[in-house]
Amino acid sequence: MVNFYLNLNAQSNGDREIHKETCYYYYRYKNGFNFELLGAFQNEIDAANYAKRKHPDFKIDGCSYCCPSIHKH
Repeated sequence: MVNFYLNLNAQSNGDREIHKETCYYYYRYKNGFNFELLGAFQNEIDAANYAKRKHPDFKIDGCSYCCPSIHKH
């Protein structure tokens, strides 16, 4: 299992991206953005489902680099 984080800063299209703790982009931006620990999950689909339940008003997307199976845009 790996920890997943949600970037609470929306992108220009309104999406908030999920990243694995091992993601290059998470480490690159973790000090400049507001990330929320979602917790440890078996996969990004489980992390995305949890994030959608926790933040039903957010547009949730996965990082194209570390979570390609849930990346939409």
